[in-house]
Amino acid sequence: MAKQKRLPPKLQAWVDARKRFHLSHAHVQMARELGMNPKKLGGMANHKQEPWKRPLPQYIEELYFKRFKKERPDSVRPIEQIAADKKQKQADRRELKRQPREDSPLENAVQPPAQLDCTNAAVEDDDIPF
Repeated sequence: MAKQKRLPPKLQAWVDARKRFHLSHAHVQMARELGMNPKKLGGMANHKQEPWKRPLPQYIEELYFKRFKKERPDSVRPIEQIAADKKQKQADRRELKRQPREDSPLENAVQPPAQLDCTNAAVEDDDIPF
């Protein structure tokens, strides 16, 4: 059997909510952008018991339009794609850190400032008032 990819717990909660409440990738992204908690979607999704409530996908669309004044996000990305992109970005950063520096550390070292020559100063010690 193939090993299933593990997602971070925050993203896994959204995948579970998508399956449980039959949401599309766009609905999940809209809910994330609205700052909704995937664990609390159950209280908003009981439109069968409470007929005055809208179905959850319609409710998310309504809130999204109310806040952002557009029907859907500009680009819809699945949670799995977001996790894969994040993992790839971390791997790229790790690889950059592992690569040896091309410049030698001695060339880039900060040199101490040059010492000022106080012997040619215009003011002598006798002229100082204190």
